[in-house]
Amino acid sequence: MKLPEAFLERMKNLLGEEYDSWLDSYRQLPATGFRINPAKVSREEWERICPWEVRRVPWNEYGYYCDGSLRPAKDVYYYGGLYYIQEPSAMAPAAVLGVQPGQRVLDLCAAPGGKSTELGARLSGRGFLAANDISVSRAKALLKNIEMAGIGNACVTAEEPERLAEAFGEFFDKILVDAPCSGEGMFRKEPELIKSWTERGPEYYVPVQRNILKQAVRMLKPGGEMVYSTCTFCEEEDEGAIDWILKNEPAMELVPLETQDGVCGGVDGKPVLRLFPHRIEGEGHFVALLRKKKEGECVPGGGTRAEPEEKSGEGKWLEEESDFLEWEKLLAKPLDRKRLMVQKGQVYVLPEGFDRELRLRFLRTGLLAGTVKKGRFEPSQAMAMALGKGEFARSISLKREDERAVRYLKGESIFLKEDEKVLKGWALVCVDGFPLGWAKAGENGLKNKYYPGWRWQ
Repeated sequence: MKLPEAFLERMKNLLGEEYDSWLDSYRQLPATGFRINPAKVSREEWERICPWEVRRVPWNEYGYYCDGSLRPAKDVYYYGGLYYIQEPSAMAPAAVLGVQPGQRVLDLCAAPGGKSTELGARLSGRGFLAANDISVSRAKALLKNIEMAGIGNACVTAEEPERLAEAFGEFFDKILVDAPCSGEGMFRKEPELIKSWTERGPEYYVPVQRNILKQAVRMLKPGGEMVYSTCTFCEEEDEGAIDWILKNEPAMELVPLETQDGVCGGVDGKPVLRLFPHRIEGEGHFVALLRKKKEGECVPGGGTRAEPEEKSGEGKWLEEESDFLEWEKLLAKPLDRKRLMVQKGQVYVLPEGFDRELRLRFLRTGLLAGTVKKGRFEPSQAMAMALGKGEFARSISLKREDERAVRYLKGESIFLKEDEKVLKGWALVCVDGFPLGWAKAGENGLKNKYYPGWRWQ
């Protein structure tokens, strides 16, 4: 791997006597990791059922290192949404943000969804997650990962930050800005980024980052917190961005972060976090935590949004026009009628606090529960993934080692054993109790209804 000379010279100045150790780290293989989904499985249960030898990642309670020769994406547990494959250093920002159930959270630069899926899981089904990416194609990948993680209280948008700020105002308790950057911290793992760096280096990204930060401040409630993170070593993109926002947004203050387990502080002792590949098992990352002061706050271009009025009546239409009620009786608890929205036959469960009057480019508004077709209600793949263990009465659970589990994920019909018979109708197919998707139970087995776009390849 040939690193740019200008980059190396800057790293010498940044690291001093640690430079040689840092350079040696590029001769080592990148660390491999994944982060479990606490919305699906607890850490204790995962460590009991985990099929591999793993070690914990120090800076994220849900993160694990695994052997680089493993293929965790080729496992039925992955399709059950039990974990997300993520570079270990990238697990730091969402952990630092400290999301709590019931909060309103924004992931402003969210695709492909590694951080959004953790933020959503930490909400525990309460509150509201807005996950945005300016690219529609990237936002589609983001949506899939959110749905696979079983996060039902999320909205996915593909908008410019300015449009979001105009629509929301001071709405969010927590905001994550994992900003687009020059990617210097990922050169070891993704060498193709080196070419991009030579064509479009830090000077291109600095104004982009500062504009995103400015819009994020407009959407943060007084007293709210925001994480700014990058995967670059460049001071101008990292500490420089923090200095800029503190200078230009007097309402913002820096919340000191404590270093730990090889994770060091910032340049000139700034109380932020820097992760270097020669100090930790992971790639390069930068993380800072900011807070908006409560006193004297006034942000141009956006006031606090009024609480949206709850509506009802759409549940009645759904009940009258389809067999929805028969399906719903099998749920552990019925869907909240006040949060139902029906559009063109598609049935959504809106997140808490979602305003139906928002005019944004949505890819998804909450949980797509299903679709009404010719008087029949067909539950969605997203609905299956949003259910927990035992939350649908008519289900069949296969063992992870059962070859029928992979066959189901490939879209094949499944034949049941004598002691596995279920009543006719919609059935939830699970692996060790964790939902995978839907099937239609009949006389001879299960007619596969697994979503074709997600099938095992």
